[in-house]
Amino acid sequence: MLRREEAYLQYICRRRKNHKGKTMAEAKNILVVDDDKIILDSLCEFLSLEGFQAKGAETLKKAIAELQKQNYSLAIIDVNLPDGNGFDLLDVIKKNHTKTVVIMITGYGTIENAVRAIKRGASDYLTKPIVDDELRLAVDRAIKQQFLVSENERLRLQLEQKYNLENIISQDYKMAKIFDLVEAVADSTTTILMAGPSGTGKSILARAIHHRSSRRNKPFVEVSCGALPETLLESELFGHVKGAFTGAVNNKEGKFLASDEGTIFLDEIANASAALQVKLLRVLQERQFEPVGSNKTITVDTRIILASNKNLSEEVKQGRFREDLYYRVNVVTVSLPPLCERVGDIELLATHFLRKYCVQHNKEKIGITDGTMEYLERYSWPGNVRELENTIERAVLLSKGKFITADDLPSSIKEEQNHRQKTYEPVSLKDALAEPEKNIIRQALEANQWNRQETAKALQVNRTTLFKKMKRYGLYAEAERLGLL
Repeated sequence: MLRREEAYLQYICRRRKNHKGKTMAEAKNILVVDDDKIILDSLCEFLSLEGFQAKGAETLKKAIAELQKQNYSLAIIDVNLPDGNGFDLLDVIKKNHTKTVVIMITGYGTIENAVRAIKRGASDYLTKPIVDDELRLAVDRAIKQQFLVSENERLRLQLEQKYNLENIISQDYKMAKIFDLVEAVADSTTTILMAGPSGTGKSILARAIHHRSSRRNKPFVEVSCGALPETLLESELFGHVKGAFTGAVNNKEGKFLASDEGTIFLDEIANASAALQVKLLRVLQERQFEPVGSNKTITVDTRIILASNKNLSEEVKQGRFREDLYYRVNVVTVSLPPLCERVGDIELLATHFLRKYCVQHNKEKIGITDGTMEYLERYSWPGNVRELENTIERAVLLSKGKFITADDLPSSIKEEQNHRQKTYEPVSLKDALAEPEKNIIRQALEANQWNRQETAKALQVNRTTLFKKMKRYGLYAEAERLGLL
């Protein structure tokens, strides 16, 4: 028979192979709780030889004190303690130390106690006398479980950080108003409609709303209504039963049921058929539906966010979108502006994407030249933020120098501006100066938080002149619509 030290060395080698040079035992603290001093010392010694950092406690009170001092990956707890019950300590750990996995041990094992321990959250249940191999396997399983718990927590926090509202890059006043609106409605159950061209970040904002709400730990399900054929979309959303149609060989759970207690994001909702719109109206009103081919009514608690790159009010006028559904979804509308209306954000976004893709593709780039940034800021960006991101990623991959230059940009960006420079259209001086004047006034208003008196002082004109020009260029109506006046 191998000596314990030799067995331990083999155990360590196996772990190193499985975990790229690191054993699961490394830096893992285990708390052992048992009123029998001999068993307590024996277990601590065994775990130390296995490569763990073991600490002993003889009472419930001492165990709770130890848990408050430091974090433990695993707790091995005797059911019978002099000042309480091991199950009470299990409850404390499950409530206050969620990353600690528990193994229960007892000298009087019963099936009822084993079932009770597992139901209350223990990962395993062992009876005395404890066999080394059984304990080793139980600890191994528990540490793997703890590793998965910690990894899931890390990924969840990483996901929350990725879709945090503060991570949406903008210094534009229109986006600031949107952020305020999102803050106000994120934790409510109200339906939200997002409007705006493709590529403006509707999906990212929908995820930010979800992670800002109390549903953040529940599912977020995204469905692109424009990416699925009309015949399959209803089944995708509501599910179907076996035999409902040709090819339905099994029951299928729909996206609404999958997002129960969470959030469902329906993108390109204008593409829904008339029949599907009727079902959507019922879901929005009652949170109930029937799977395709079934008479069974299913009720869900789902937060619904919708998005459209089409003008839904115009779709209603054209008879392509139900009026009652439009008014049902149009409770809170978030209108995302195209990138060409957020010129001040282009440099911020371009710099962010540059850093992101330099890390992702292991490239070293110092920055973007001033001339190249001018090209980016003057381009119309029909694909909005998504197109800008793709442009910067392409430039990072193709650029041979330390700076991104105009030569690294797609020809379409340069050709559009060269065409503008070469094309001359007869225009009066007054009309030619109107757009620059409008932009100057807008910038001054934004710099002074739309305070007309301060803006007039900055522009060195009287308030009446400023008011007339705001009326002429539509700035006054825009400010009223956005609640800036």
